[in-house]
Amino acid sequence: MTATLLSVLLAGALAASPVRVASKKFTESVLLGELAAQLAREAGAAVEQRSELGGTRVLWEALRRGDVDVYPEYTGTLLREILADERIPDGAGLAAALAASGVALTAPLGFDDTYAIGMRRERAQALGIRTISDLARHTALRLAFTHEFLDRTDGWPALRAAYRLPQRGVRGLDHDVAYRALAEGEVDVIDLYSTDAEIHQYAIQVLEDDRRVFPEYQAVFVYRADLAWRAPGALAAIRRLEGQISVDDMIALNGRARIDRVPAPEVAAAFLRHRLGVEEETRGEGVARRILRRTGEHLALVAIALALAIALAIPLGIWAARHPRGGRLVLGAVGVVQTIPSLALLVLMLPLLGIGARPAIAALVLYGLLPIVRNTHAGLVGIAPDLRESAEALGLPPAARLRLIELPLAARAILAGVKTAAVIGVGTATLGALIGAGGYGQPILTGIRLASTTLILEGAIPAALLALGVDALFSAVERRLVSRGLRG
Repeated sequence: MTATLLSVLLAGALAASPVRVASKKFTESVLLGELAAQLAREAGAAVEQRSELGGTRVLWEALRRGDVDVYPEYTGTLLREILADERIPDGAGLAAALAASGVALTAPLGFDDTYAIGMRRERAQALGIRTISDLARHTALRLAFTHEFLDRTDGWPALRAAYRLPQRGVRGLDHDVAYRALAEGEVDVIDLYSTDAEIHQYAIQVLEDDRRVFPEYQAVFVYRADLAWRAPGALAAIRRLEGQISVDDMIALNGRARIDRVPAPEVAAAFLRHRLGVEEETRGEGVARRILRRTGEHLALVAIALALAIALAIPLGIWAARHPRGGRLVLGAVGVVQTIPSLALLVLMLPLLGIGARPAIAALVLYGLLPIVRNTHAGLVGIAPDLRESAEALGLPPAARLRLIELPLAARAILAGVKTAAVIGVGTATLGALIGAGGYGQPILTGIRLASTTLILEGAIPAALLALGVDALFSAVERRLVSRGLRG
């Protein structure tokens, strides 16, 4: 009886546990993630999607930690980047190497999306450039590669070494921005994905990899091995994509999403209906509802982070004011945190807190410390000595002096610091979308990927309005809490 009850409870828990499908922040990965999510839902699984997350390492570590269950990847990336230290000679030992991390992979989906190097066709023909080796003869060419390609072992370092390319000062550009820069003549050479629809749209010549630097990048899904027993139906449904997507299919799918601007759920649903006979209903979310949902996500990030920052920063500011020598160290420490680039700080949080709202909130808390600590310190040390002496003459104990006299006198400065932290938080929180925290950053990321000014503004304008609203709110709080005489 007990064993039966436990098995029923376990089955219920597994059924309630969502299948978390993730994707990288480029169109093909988003589309493949959408295909997997729709198939899993069609199989009856609850699905949680996290689209357009950061680069390869962010997703791989999230998969290993269990923050996501499945995402699209490429065999060349697994061999040359993720498992490069294990020196696996070919794909034969790939499954065994992944198993050591509790990860498995599907069979190839049917297409190879290798890295490639491209130029505008007319520019390449004018210079007589046909192969990557030919680039070595033109040192003045302006090269621009994606940031990930610049650092990957199978990217620019391998290319530069194999072809002995002399170019220096290579610029880092987002993949989608690089195409526009190439079309406008701002750069000469960029990295491509061989299934990009823009290759034909912008008349780009793909240079021959004559020294065979780039390996095969067969598209697969990598997933947590325990998914096979946690959600076997969803995994079986996702595996229906094995061998079903040709190179031409993927180019067409990318073209519909990137060039025709068809939403990714609709592109995926049409393909599944045509290829696998899956009738997945996709309901488009209206702009107003989408903005409202993103506003809730953004407000939650900022409000929680601000509350935690206030709880930490005001006591630190009080302590710094009362201990001048130690106070200098506190002010210096929070000042150093403020100099760390926000994107770097978010990435540093990932190993500790995973992806989602938690690392975003932690980063926002750290960024909120400096203005509140500094203003609390300044407000307290700036109290006139005669006022302090009067408080002492009344015989009030230190805690009462602080609560009844010193903090009210410093309230204007403290509130100014809180207002500054809140406004900074509204802007910085948009980066949280890179690690799955949602908010206004999500439409901005999608807008950059699709070159859609409308989507960018869908995130940027509400963020700006929210910042103005927060500023007005704290100005009203100041008028309410600070006496007119102290407001000057």
